[in-house]
Parts: sequence; structure tokens; C-alpha cells
Amino acid sequence: MLNTDKELKLYYSISEVARMFDVNESLLRFWEKEFPQLRPKKGGRGIRQYRKEDIETVKLIYHLVKERGMTLPGARQRMKDNKEATLRNFEIVERLKSIREELIGMKESLDAFTYEDVEALKENLMKEQPG
Repeated sequence: MLNTDKELKLYYSISEVARMFDVNESLLRFWEKEFPQLRPKKGGRGIRQYRKEDIETVKLIYHLVKERGMTLPGARQRMKDNKEATLRNFEIVERLKSIREELIGMKESLDAFTYEDVEALKENLMKEQPG
């Protein structure tokens, strides 16, 4: 979903934000109308400039609407009524996803272990033990 290679930038264009979430720019403009929390700064000639906080809001909207399948009114109400709890829940889900990915990587590493690897480890352990 989110590509965070550009951590040090202050502002992102609408096209950059759209690429981060793999959505159309028109969807981001639509969400601006639907969610009062999403208000990117508009520079000269009305060019949108998304700050990190705006991207976090887009990430939360994306999670509620695209990943959890909530309706726009439902997501809007959830963000209005209890944005902090919604944000905490979202952060927990994101952490669990990253832990899951880590565990999958560990499992793949363990699955690649061969019988010969186990025998070599046993031999090394036997050499290290006194006696």
C-alpha cells in the first residue's frame, strides 16, 4: 500500500500521494469533499500540497474504505466520532501486519533449512560442549 521512501519531504503532490496508495487523483479530490479532516494546502494556481499529516489522514480513510469495506458515511462518522481510537486501532492493525510479514519471512527461512544444516549444527554444538 504505502510507499514511504520520501520521509524527508515536507509536501507531496497529489500525483505522488495517488501513487503511494495506488488510487486515482480524482479519488483523492473526491475524498477531500467527503472528509472534512482531509484538507491539503493549496499553493499557487490551486495546486494541492499534501503534508505528512494529510497523508496519514488519507491512509486512515484508505484503510476504512478500501481495506475494511466501510461506506463513506460510515467512515466519515467513525473519523468524526472517535478519530483517536480509530487511529490507534489502525496502527495496531498495521503493526500486526508487519509482524505477520516478519513471521512469514522467518518461516520461509526455516523451511529452507535442510537435514544437512541440522546435522552440521548438532556437530558444532557437540564440539563446543566440554567433556
